[in-house]
Amino acid sequence: MTDMTDPPSAFAQMLGYDLVDWREGFARYEMAISGKLGNREGIVHGGVHATLLDSAMGISGCWTGEADARAVALTLSLNVQYIGKPRGARLICDARMTGGGRSIFYAEATLSDDLGTLVAKGSGVFKRRRTPDATDGQ
Repeated sequence: MTDMTDPPSAFAQMLGYDLVDWREGFARYEMAISGKLGNREGIVHGGVHATLLDSAMGISGCWTGEADARAVALTLSLNVQYIGKPRGARLICDARMTGGGRSIFYAEATLSDDLGTLVAKGSGVFKRRRTPDATDGQ
């Protein structure tokens, strides 16, 4: 999954978030804000924020640069800081891998709206795995 041509997960499809940029050490997800994402107060549920942060950070460390060598990440630790309320029409999550080794990596992310309002920040620890269809058999 190095060229963003693989279909999104069923969960991503259900929530409606899309991978719009992905390269070595970086990923960006975006999603439209809709009423179906609201909590009891009508604002975007914190679980949506956590999902975008987790997803973007996880995939930020999975770039392989090889079309036939797909990697996935398992979340080992996730920290979320809720900062503000989105006011725009879209959520934008930028994640960067900050370090790590062959299988364990660290990442940080910010979640903002399309007006530039900082909504949340996150950090995490992830375990990278090659998928069974990878050519190296890992």
